Amino acid sequence: MLRESDPSASKISDGSGYQPGLDEAGLTERSPASEHGHPDTLTADNRLPAVSAAVDKDTSNTGATGPQTGFWPVLQNRNFLTLWGGQVFSQLADKVYLVLMIAIIASQYEVPGQTISGWVSAVMIAFTIPAVLFGSLAGVYVDRWLKRPVLVLTNLLRGTLVILLPLGLWLSHDWGTIAGIPISFCLLLVVTFLVSTLTQFFAPAEQSAIPLIVDERHLLSANSLYTTTMMASVIIGFAVGEPLLAIADKLLASFDGNSGIGKDILVGLSYCLAGVILMLMRTGESSENLTKDSHVLTDIKEGLRYIKQRPPIRNAIIQLVLLFSVFAALAVLAVRLAEVIPALKSSQFGVLLASGGVGMGIGAALIGHAGHRFARRQLSLVGLLGMGAALGGLSMTIHSLWGSLALIAILGIFAATVGIPMQTTVQEQTPEDMRGKVFGLQNNLVNIALSLPLALAGVAEAFLGLRLVLLSLAAIVILGGIFTQTVFTVPAETSSPP
Repeated sequence: MLRESDPSASKISDGSGYQPGLDEAGLTERSPASEHGHPDTLTADNRLPAVSAAVDKDTSNTGATGPQTGFWPVLQNRNFLTLWGGQVFSQLADKVYLVLMIAIIASQYEVPGQTISGWVSAVMIAFTIPAVLFGSLAGVYVDRWLKRPVLVLTNLLRGTLVILLPLGLWLSHDWGTIAGIPISFCLLLVVTFLVSTLTQFFAPAEQSAIPLIVDERHLLSANSLYTTTMMASVIIGFAVGEPLLAIADKLLASFDGNSGIGKDILVGLSYCLAGVILMLMRTGESSENLTKDSHVLTDIKEGLRYIKQRPPIRNAIIQLVLLFSVFAALAVLAVRLAEVIPALKSSQFGVLLASGGVGMGIGAALIGHAGHRFARRQLSLVGLLGMGAALGGLSMTIHSLWGSLALIAILGIFAATVGIPMQTTVQEQTPEDMRGKVFGLQNNLVNIALSLPLALAGVAEAFLGLRLVLLSLAAIVILGGIFTQTVFTVPAETSSPP
């Protein structure tokens, strides 16, 4: 990323970072040129020449009536389509990986009459620890490295680890135990830890790459696709993971002697395919402009200080954490919800989650085409209040299939009106030389937000009941929306009269 001493860094900071032309509280657009007397913001016309010349950014950005909006300019951007394609395979593989671990545990370590919850919890902990330990650190190093090699290598390495896992488990099967734990299971934990560690580097690099390849005026549409894919992977990955793994086993049964390694091949190849796709992307970065001479701990503190001093970024990250917490909890509660709906079996919980994915797709389309007409603050507030209302309604219709499907779909629509504008806010308000630090911290918090509800939602439902847990989630979301719009928000600065 650009150093602070780089003379062109001020352009980046003014245009993509803390912008005087944007409302502190809600990013309501004002005209920087008219307020400050000079057009020093980073527009499509005054971006860094080295970047704009090297990167295939949006084509056909303007027409007879002005700038194009909606998805079309983004879908014409070859580099963004490449990044998006890599994201689809990589993030789905991330979620299906956890389903794969449960399948391996059930087939190799389950003891008749005993639950596998202890084994599964150990894997979940191994997957969560890197997010806590390395999330912020990874973002700092991403600022020092070119983004494309990071994106490619993290996927290829994860794919290789997963593909080689069956061989490692087979070789270590008879190696005995350590403190009563099979050595083969310890190997499973090590591979899970390494896969999760590599994911901590992939996520901030992916988020940092979007503003490099997408024109600023089309970031909202780009994030409609990016954020929806990220949220949908949480739902779809858990919902379709088991059927996909079963299909992979059947397809390879005649080649592997029905050993079941098809599951590992599917997940590993998904990671590798993402890496191959991302080789085709061009970001226009130069190694000469990367941060190299600052201390790692100093960079982490700088990222924390930057977030603290920028209310729009701080509030956006809080709302994203809240959003992902709700959907992680919903992924667990959907199993119990399917149990209490007479028309469904517990194994059909994926039907409920799929309706949330449909809702997010609808919400993404609406935000991508019309979201630029509204202030980001207004969109997120409406989204959080709508999510709260949908969760409250869901608690009242837990025995109705169609009522539950409709309300979960509505929940998905409102979730898109929170996630997409808030992710765009973080990207627009963060200067290029701070993106890795900020996205690393955001990734750290989001991973924790995804992991804790997965562990706690089931326990809370067992003690409190499904209806009360859903009502509690509704109250948390509504209160979160009110607090981020009032208590945690600094009023917009008014310009001094000339």
